[in-house]
Amino acid sequence: MTTHFISAEVDLQNTAEELHDAIEIELQKHGEPLRWAVTDVDVDRQKAVVEGYVLVELPATASRATV
Repeated sequence: MTTHFISAEVDLQNTAEELHDAIEIELQKHGEPLRWAVTDVDVDRQKAVVEGYVLVELPATASRATV
């Protein structure tokens, strides 16, 4: 397993709960979300910028050492 830094934009939502769900869904496209933060909000475009780390499982062949 390895971690990856992700930066993504999500649409602003009507409630904080909807925004949280939208962020989790977007990050899950890249791996298992570990931690994230909203780092910028563009009110004119109705977008939130999210930065976070996701856990990605390596393919079985990449994680085994050759003997």
